[in-house]
Amino acid sequence: MLSHLETDVKHRNTTASKTEEPEEQRSEYKTLRLRVSSVLSDYTRRAADYQGEEKIAHRSTSEQENSCTMADKVYKKTSGNGQLTLYLGKRDYVDHVDVVDAVEGAVKIDPADLGDKKVWVQLACAFRYGREDLDVIGLSFRKDIWIQHIQLYPEAGHKPTLTEMHNTLLKKAGEQGHPFTFNIPTNLPCSVTLQPGPDDKGKACGVDFEVKAYVAKSADDPDEKVDKKDTCRLVIRKIQFAPDNTGSGQKAELCKSFMMSDKPVLLEASLEKEIYYHGDPIPVNIKIKNETNKVVKRIRVTVDQTTDVVLYSADKYTKNVLTEEFGETVEANSSFEKSLDITPLLANNKEKRGLALDGRLKDEDTNLASTTIIRTGMDKEMLGILVSYKIKVNLMVSGGGLLGGLTASDVTVELPLTLMHPKPKD
Repeated sequence: MLSHLETDVKHRNTTASKTEEPEEQRSEYKTLRLRVSSVLSDYTRRAADYQGEEKIAHRSTSEQENSCTMADKVYKKTSGNGQLTLYLGKRDYVDHVDVVDAVEGAVKIDPADLGDKKVWVQLACAFRYGREDLDVIGLSFRKDIWIQHIQLYPEAGHKPTLTEMHNTLLKKAGEQGHPFTFNIPTNLPCSVTLQPGPDDKGKACGVDFEVKAYVAKSADDPDEKVDKKDTCRLVIRKIQFAPDNTGSGQKAELCKSFMMSDKPVLLEASLEKEIYYHGDPIPVNIKIKNETNKVVKRIRVTVDQTTDVVLYSADKYTKNVLTEEFGETVEANSSFEKSLDITPLLANNKEKRGLALDGRLKDEDTNLASTTIIRTGMDKEMLGILVSYKIKVNLMVSGGGLLGGLTASDVTVELPLTLMHPKPKD
């Protein structure tokens, strides 16, 4: 329409320039121009409005799609023969101290070639303390701490109360979907991985949780071999967040006397709070009262991680995860008070084999293991691996004169440190 009007106007203008037009025709041309101008303005306005609406609609659609993607994000794994597909809505399950998030999932089952076999789903908490390839020669380095089986097909009475998560997963699985729910006991350990060395291959040692769907005649007959193509599995994590109410931090002090000095050095170290979060700076408050004739040459602060493997042996070892030296000196008969910030990070300890880390899913990044919280009445052996941290504050004190180096000595205090994750904001 627009192109037709514009052509008509141009044609009439050209004609008008060549011959003298009556007044009536010129008025007609003027009216036509106004009509074209009005149409063009209206078209421009509508186009602008349409583009604005399109942007809003596009943004709204994108937001909806993102919302749906987050709400409907599903983890799935299909067996080698295609008969089973395992669906989970999340892979991190939180230990709230009095209860643990339920593991809600679904399995899509194609019963065509099952024959006399059944379909099972199991959740197992296991401790792995050796290489997986050694299982081939009959050496099993995996011990199940806790395991539970559910028969899904043929139906055997497991009818969980359907939740929003179940409905989402069943929508993905279709008509052949079968829901299930596992309740994790509160006395089980959280997921912990022992950092492998640069040349280590296969699954890392540690405590892990695994959901597995498989085809077999019975749930756990040791004489029945379950083919890998008849199974599908997903590793999940049991995690714990720091409690809302935390107490004040620890304090340690030491008064030490030295040879050839009748007065001592007093060292006090303290933390402001009980729990610190992974990746946050930790201010260590230090007070020194040096009443001797010696000089405090250096202050060293270290953080050690102690891993206690209680499941199969009394294997306990300590690894340093941070060492920082501060150049402050404290002269004889003087005092010093300062807060020194430290931040222990996995990024600075990537090469240390056997370091305890929070459970890792595939190649996802993780962090130093959280401190193990032992509740009253818990069986330590059930926890598999106990992780704790300790801060050491060390003063290097040297004497003056010719024997200064020979009379040097250390003053050291230790503080327990609790490292955890903050509770996510709702």
